[in-house]
Amino acid sequence: MPSEKLLIQKKAQVEELAQKLKAAKSVVLTDYRGLTVEQDTNLRKALREANVEYKVMKNSIINFASKDSALEGLEKYLAGPTAIAISTTDPVGPSKILAKFAKDFEKLEIKGGMVEGNIIDVKGVEELAKTPSREELLARLIGSLQSPLYGLAAGLNALAEKQENA
Repeated sequence: MPSEKLLIQKKAQVEELAQKLKAAKSVVLTDYRGLTVEQDTNLRKALREANVEYKVMKNSIINFASKDSALEGLEKYLAGPTAIAISTTDPVGPSKILAKFAKDFEKLEIKGGMVEGNIIDVKGVEELAKTPSREELLARLIGSLQSPLYGLAAGLNALAEKQENA
């Protein structure tokens, strides 16, 4: 039987993870077995640069925390060793990075996840990874807005020059 000190420590871990899950825009669960230390280090570095928290956690802690944060449905992905990637800012970021690494390193297996409160399976994570990031979408929008303005400015410039030369 676990000691009381250990139970208090585990309850604190569950509570901390539950708070993170409540604030999360997206979560991805992975099986990391078979990755080399170098591959794992590169993965962690890429996730850290994208402001994604990535930890190896016990399935029981993730299970209790997901129930506490009203994300029931994640438990079906909690078999075998599990690492959890959590982003509180970008709903697409963890999926993009982990899908890329899963493609590069076959040992990394995506199990499932959550985006904006909705539980998604492996296919859902892969589809989400194909979605352009918020920054890409904003850049496309700005580009499409700028194009007609440049045309209008060039037309007005040509008219002004024609008036000056006449």
